Amino acid sequence: MANLSDAAEITRLLAENNLPEEGVIARLPLTLVTKQGDKIVGSAALEIYGRSALLRSVVTAEEARGRGIGQTLVKATLELARQNNVANLYLLTETAASFFTRLGFAPVSRAEVDPALQQSDEFSHACPVSAQAMLLQL
Repeated sequence: MANLSDAAEITRLLAENNLPEEGVIARLPLTLVTKQGDKIVGSAALEIYGRSALLRSVVTAEEARGRGIGQTLVKATLELARQNNVANLYLLTETAASFFTRLGFAPVSRAEVDPALQQSDEFSHACPVSAQAMLLQL
């Protein structure tokens, strides 16, 4: 799990990859990170809304790509979701739909997303309406 001292580095990594930075500190208790030495090279976070959750901030540093870090982070986040009794895990993506499809996620319309998640910062303003919504039922 990430801690407060990781927040600035996670924020930097998200910014470098054009991903929303809002709410990093609030999500730290449900944020996983991968480090190489002292440097964070990947992160993934959960926002839980009852039996549904939002997978967000999945990012791998450019120099660490191709090593399975993203896949490992997503799988660990899926386990974290299961431990928190999440049944439906959603995400939004503009660039990684094929990556998430390989991990079992399927495209859904935004109208099909749990209404509680539709009110989240990620859905309401952090991600553009062009972002693809995806769902994995756990």
